[in-house]
Amino acid sequence: MSLNWKEIDLVLDELDLVGCQIQGAAQSTFDVIGLRIYKRGCARTDSKGATMQILVALTPGACRLHETFKALPKSEKPLRFAQFLNSRVVNGRIEEAVQLGDDRIVRLAVRRGENRFRLYIRLWSNAANFIVTDETGAVLDAMRRLPKKGETSGGRYAPEESLGSGAGKRGFEVRELPGDGSFNSKIDSYYAEHGNALSLEALREQARRDCEGSMGRLRAALERLRAKERDFADADRLREYGDIILANLAGVNPGDSWLEADNFFAQGRIRIKLDPDQPPSAQAELYYGRYGKAKKGLADVRREIDSGERGLADIERKLALLMAEDNPLVLAKLLRGGGAGKRPAQVSAKDKKRPGLTFKCGDWLVIVGRDADENDALLRRHVKGGDLWLHARDFPGSYVFVKQRPGKTFPLEILLDAGNLAIFYSKGRNNAEGDLFYTPVKYLRRAKNGPKGLVIPTQEKNLHIKLDEDRLRKLETCRVE
Repeated sequence: MSLNWKEIDLVLDELDLVGCQIQGAAQSTFDVIGLRIYKRGCARTDSKGATMQILVALTPGACRLHETFKALPKSEKPLRFAQFLNSRVVNGRIEEAVQLGDDRIVRLAVRRGENRFRLYIRLWSNAANFIVTDETGAVLDAMRRLPKKGETSGGRYAPEESLGSGAGKRGFEVRELPGDGSFNSKIDSYYAEHGNALSLEALREQARRDCEGSMGRLRAALERLRAKERDFADADRLREYGDIILANLAGVNPGDSWLEADNFFAQGRIRIKLDPDQPPSAQAELYYGRYGKAKKGLADVRREIDSGERGLADIERKLALLMAEDNPLVLAKLLRGGGAGKRPAQVSAKDKKRPGLTFKCGDWLVIVGRDADENDALLRRHVKGGDLWLHARDFPGSYVFVKQRPGKTFPLEILLDAGNLAIFYSKGRNNAEGDLFYTPVKYLRRAKNGPKGLVIPTQEKNLHIKLDEDRLRKLETCRVE
């Protein structure tokens, strides 16, 4: 139940906000905020004055503004709009508190020192917002930033300009609510009793928290990748250093740490660091080698950045869909099913985007990377620390991964299945048997400056496998296309 215009007028009349001071703002969720108001000479207290808390909820189907007599839950971390109000508006005094016609838009005129602000609280069920402007209508910030409507910093919002004469106000009445006391207290009690059924505040806060957590981790990973991209993007400079060293090789002496020479790629002189432990003939090759690795690394990093940006966009789309859902039962179901952007504990066997070969062995998922590119992609994006890694010991070959199941240990039969695949997809296949390493993914570390996908295992165990033709035929029937 959202308030109609007559109920909003009654709420404002009871609150009598003119002359009150805004002492604080606390935002419990993305669409609920509380304003702590101080009023001297309040009728219900002595002359020292009193504080009251005004609740503003922009929840579809439950838009409201009223005094609340219950503590608002605090957010786990400060939210943006409340921080803005506390820095710009708090300690200001309310000079006006009116509803604009019958349009369910409340305007609070606030003065703080020499600054004047207008706080617009639009209580429309499907388009509610809390917008702060200066006296000219320039938007300073909004609780819901809507750039397409100009409701974001730098936009303009002046609903008074589009109001009619107000002569034909719509026919609503103040509804009868149970309880005693003021209409504000009845409204507060009503929502306290029926809040779970009438609002989506808690569910949407959960969705926001889950999605923003995933997006925060992705953004951090993207920042690290972009830093690598900036380093690799300077690869041409390494090649130029090699060319300059070759052109000046006669001037390089054994044990030199620096070469000063003319830079024929740009005007002026250049100073290039050398490795004093290497002979002069090897100095240029060192830079050419670094150039080759940087060029190859740049392509890999850019692919990872593209993948990360797509993942970020997917989570943002999921969050938008969740926030648009106005049925709490549907939203609760989406959240239980991972609709808030959480990665499932086990990757679906039908995920066709995963590289390599996939085998569904009972309730276990086994993945085989067939070359260095697939091995690297699986390590970066498709396996977790608790998954099991297997690899032939003395032969080049595929990486085999067994996806972890929560609360389960890897049974011997699955080890034998994965071990047979590790030997079969290696150079040791013709021997019909071989030794292999296995260890959890979290105990792998990448070889510094090594080829793509190369890892060094720690805390590994050994397993000797003899290829079992019957087992391999059975595994072939379990392969997921």
